[in-house]
Amino acid sequence: MKQIPAPFWTLVLGIAVTLISLWVGQNHNLLPEQASEQAPLVDDLFNVMMTIGTALFIVVQGAIVYSLIRFRQPKGDETDGLPIEGNLPLEAFWTAIPAVIVVGLGLYSVVVFQEMGGFSPGGHHGHGAMVAMAPQKSVIDVAPLLLAQGVDDDTVFGKTQVYGFGASPLGSMNSPDVTVNVTGMQYAWIFTYPGTGIVDGELHIPVGQDVQLLIEAKDVIHSFWVPQFRLKQDALPGEPAELRFVATREGTYPVVCAELCGAYHGGMRTQVIVQSPEDYADWVASRVAEATPTTTVAQPAINATDAEYLAEIAPDLAKSPVQIAQSSSMHH
Repeated sequence: MKQIPAPFWTLVLGIAVTLISLWVGQNHNLLPEQASEQAPLVDDLFNVMMTIGTALFIVVQGAIVYSLIRFRQPKGDETDGLPIEGNLPLEAFWTAIPAVIVVGLGLYSVVVFQEMGGFSPGGHHGHGAMVAMAPQKSVIDVAPLLLAQGVDDDTVFGKTQVYGFGASPLGSMNSPDVTVNVTGMQYAWIFTYPGTGIVDGELHIPVGQDVQLLIEAKDVIHSFWVPQFRLKQDALPGEPAELRFVATREGTYPVVCAELCGAYHGGMRTQVIVQSPEDYADWVASRVAEATPTTTVAQPAINATDAEYLAEIAPDLAKSPVQIAQSSSMHH
């Protein structure tokens, strides 16, 4: 019987590995549901990485298993193995392939980052006011030019660079439909809706509308993460950050602090509630109607404790953040 040539087996194995890898890359079921316009971008990149990783796993583990069987030591053979040195073509091959993969994934991730607005975060804000989609130049660099044009000092030096994911390039010149100020503190998230007097411990947003979160930390580094949105943004003390997205699915999703921020880091959780535009409008109207003159958005003193901070901006949330974390942990 004529032996099947090795190139044929190589072709068959290559096709099998490719098909298995493609199937695993699209059917791994490792990610939660998609609930934002940005989620498919991240998932597509993850699926490509999963496909490549599966192929590499099969090839490497397959080569190990084949070598264990094909080149195993015969019973009773006590001789040394063949003195094989190097194989330059093989070494160049297995060095070039990973290099191409790494460069390709790097370029792909940069494209995804740009499409999500990572290179054009949505502007600057100063004195508590947001200037949407301002040019992304450092104010320090242009300060002399602005001052020469007669712009007052507060306007020039009262702005700070905003970091984070802004609008995609296609929508970068459009103002958001909803803006929410987000404050991270040990160990709670506080959401303030400018112009409404609404301060809440949960984030309410309308589905299908452009939402802009202006994120800051009061004490230590926190990280605002919604797994279903595939979005995560660090909150740094003294460094304003932005997260801009469009939710695509109604529902309630967890908000997790993804940066170790202290003893009760695990209890620093809340939820984002994505509602229909009608339900969201009803919620805003009901909260505005409930608002009293004592529910202010005044800025607390810099050295205020967490409890004093909460008591000043939201009397109904004015218990210790540690109690909030403890009660949240007990609830879960």
